Amino acid sequence: MEQRTALMRELERYYTLWRESSAIYEEWAKAHGMSLNDLLVLLALHEEGEGCTQRQISRKWFLPKQTVNTVLKEFEGQGYLELTPTREDRRAKAIRLTEAGLAFAGAVDGQLRDLELAVMAQMGLARMKETNDGLEEFIALFRQGGGGHGES
Repeated sequence: MEQRTALMRELERYYTLWRESSAIYEEWAKAHGMSLNDLLVLLALHEEGEGCTQRQISRKWFLPKQTVNTVLKEFEGQGYLELTPTREDRRAKAIRLTEAGLAFAGAVDGQLRDLELAVMAQMGLARMKETNDGLEEFIALFRQGGGGHGES
């Protein structure tokens, strides 16, 4: 019984940390004038470069395609990107950041990465690796147990 109680305490701690982790990124995005979904789409566009598609962004961040589409339309309206049909599938759109989009995405990505890397440096590489290894194992075991589907 003590084992279950200890596990339940850690599970509650995991839930709290999961929510707090999401919240700090939401707060960071909001402080930079965007939503978390805006931030995730912008990061994907900046990382993937030209030719990125809505489907790729959706898969990378586990976002609904409609959410990605809404963000892309907002960014297009702000002059940050252009959507053009792909050669392979005219229904799919290739996304290209404009000069303004590249400047905006580069600034946002740079600020976020600088903060994340500074935090990781304070934690230390070994501790960060242990954190990621533990989370990776939790996800794999959760999937083996029947929870969740899809790619990691």
